[in-house]
Amino acid sequence: MKKIELIIRPEKYLDVKAALDEVGYSGMTVTEVQGHGIQKGITQQFRGMSFKYALLPKMKIEAVVKDGEVHKIVEVIMVAAGTGKEGDGKIFVTNVEEAYRVRTKESGEKAIS
Repeated sequence: MKKIELIIRPEKYLDVKAALDEVGYSGMTVTEVQGHGIQKGITQQFRGMSFKYALLPKMKIEAVVKDGEVHKIVEVIMVAAGTGKEGDGKIFVTNVEEAYRVRTKESGEKAIS
């Protein structure tokens, strides 16, 4: 099993969710977060004054999937979340040693399906 963790623009969340629903994967945990990458925030002008926003609003989505589904899910996310501009986000894939479903006591891949 793998954990897919992505940080994306908030305005792309619904696109990513719809794309994942379309390919039959809807299980996820979503958190509103703040951060910045290479662009180190943005500077905006308002009434003649400059304002620096170092931490930008982002959405963090986490999902645990079967090993064989990772490539397909990552491809779907990249298409749905991409704008071609800085700040589109990142996707991280890590190993998950075990998973348990509390209600049924199932473990492994049965716990995530």
